[in-house]
Amino acid sequence: MPVIQKPRYHPVPKLYLAALQTTFCGINHPLSTPDAPIHQYLGIKYASVPARFRQSKLQRSYPPLVDASAHGPICPQPNHTKSVEEELFGLADEDIPKQLLKHDEFECLNLNITCPAGLTPQSRVPVMLWIHGGGDRGSGSSWMYDAGPLVRKSLHIGKLVIIVTCNFRLGLFGFAASHMIREDNEAAGDEGVGNYGLRDQRKAMEWLHHHIGDFGGDPGNITIFGESSGGADIVCHLLSADNQSRPMFQRAIVQSAILEHNFPDTANAGWHLSRILSALHISNLEQLRSIDAEKLANISISIRAIDDDVFFRQGWKDFFVKEDAHTRHHFLHIKDHLRRASRSRSCLRGVRSPALALPANLQPLIIGDSASDSTLWSLAVSLWTAPAAVRRIKAVCQSLTKASSVLRAYDISTYTPDEEIMDRVLELVNDARVAWPTECVAQNAKRERGGHGVWRYVFDQEGPSRGVPHHAADLIYLWDTVPLPASAQPSSSCSANFCDGPFEDSDDEDLGYPPVIREDEEWTTTVVDEWAYARVRDTMQERWISFAHGEAPWKEDKVFVFGPEGETGERSSCIFEGRRRKEMWREALEPLGMQLVQKVGMELSRGPPLPVGPEKCRF
Repeated sequence: MPVIQKPRYHPVPKLYLAALQTTFCGINHPLSTPDAPIHQYLGIKYASVPARFRQSKLQRSYPPLVDASAHGPICPQPNHTKSVEEELFGLADEDIPKQLLKHDEFECLNLNITCPAGLTPQSRVPVMLWIHGGGDRGSGSSWMYDAGPLVRKSLHIGKLVIIVTCNFRLGLFGFAASHMIREDNEAAGDEGVGNYGLRDQRKAMEWLHHHIGDFGGDPGNITIFGESSGGADIVCHLLSADNQSRPMFQRAIVQSAILEHNFPDTANAGWHLSRILSALHISNLEQLRSIDAEKLANISISIRAIDDDVFFRQGWKDFFVKEDAHTRHHFLHIKDHLRRASRSRSCLRGVRSPALALPANLQPLIIGDSASDSTLWSLAVSLWTAPAAVRRIKAVCQSLTKASSVLRAYDISTYTPDEEIMDRVLELVNDARVAWPTECVAQNAKRERGGHGVWRYVFDQEGPSRGVPHHAADLIYLWDTVPLPASAQPSSSCSANFCDGPFEDSDDEDLGYPPVIREDEEWTTTVVDEWAYARVRDTMQERWISFAHGEAPWKEDKVFVFGPEGETGERSSCIFEGRRRKEMWREALEPLGMQLVQKVGMELSRGPPLPVGPEKCRF
């Protein structure tokens, strides 16, 4: 049990860091109670940006007194009234908490720490670092990632954790790359090019490694977790060269990652950048650096990571392909290495445990996806007509046999009714861009770890506001910060023991009371009542926290399900076959290969091309 001192209540929590010779002045979290006090330290600068398109530098000095009572600036981003997640949640404008976060590309590298009060450097509490999603939008300072409820849950179940959220560079600021920028970076002493946002995240891990101990955290027990593009970033860290040589985290949780198999190299990324330069009527890096940050923030960029021959380790692409002779040889070699290491360690310890034999860079992993992750692209997909979708699939496949297999599997033809084509294309996009790549990564990660250390889940629970499963619905339950409809609000009849207790369902156990369906609801939607919401929320929070404590979240040979209708528990592999279209993956997607499948998914998720007038610019 962590060492905890009885907290002394101050109007302002203060923490002195001797190594930095500075005092951080935080806040008491609004959810704090005498029985469960929670402190927050917000807007702590963990790194500095020396110049646009340069690698960040770890922050090593601070003033004697640092105000950590408010969120710091975030990376400049497109001018949207809502984040991607807020749009997906289906919230009315009046239900979205108002935040005024300053945009500053040079001061945006800050983090927020939420922790139980009364910890000491001897407490050594597990740390969880959140990598937010949203593509070129969002921040770790968003109201939805307020870690108060998660820390409160850790206090209630007696498994304390410290939650950290961080901001990093997005869009062009975080991922622009070209030979021109590479030469500039090399002249400044930086290795590699692009991936500035990923390297910022690594800097946040490095800062925690040096300083989280003063907050009561264990720098040798850090779990990184993230969703959507944030989940994909975590996969990048798992496959990075730095993680292979100097791991900075001990576990990872990947939620509905938007995975890409074929990241652009420097030349390819430079081609994209040259188009942007042309649209801006500029020709060199100095001119690009002089462009106003707000203008650059509104330039759409689909690139998230660069294969610059530096960031990723050798053989990283094997994790995005179905096992073949080459990958089988690769994983058999690793498995043989693990077996020999395990025998060696067994002689020393007198025990045999595959988990003990895992190298530090093969971190235990929870990975899963949601039933309808393709809702992220619903607007663009809704513009497809059946004939246009068929033509695009045939054009991308460049083979009538391959195209016919995909079209037949997903029941798409030129005669598909208008009211059905959107759903069928969404199913194909979901499998091509999220579900099948997730399964490939999970299976290959498990093979690399000698059959151990990987836990698979599926999240099929309905979003409380929309009544149907959708991308990012898991965030509502995990963070427990989103305003809920009246049906999901707790009532006086819901006891603390019932709402906060653990749930352990086997395949054959009773799933409990069904949710109530209002007569005025569409038959395709489900009302998420307080029972279903609390059940999924509590189960997910407890499993994630337990994993951060080094516990197995469930049996490795099982798949854990969240939803629908409040269902939770371990399920057999045959249940998983029914939850995902695995037979269709084998018949239609595997013959195409990952590269072609993802190309089909990306083309369809962008929607049909729209006419662009001479007065408009695609950038």
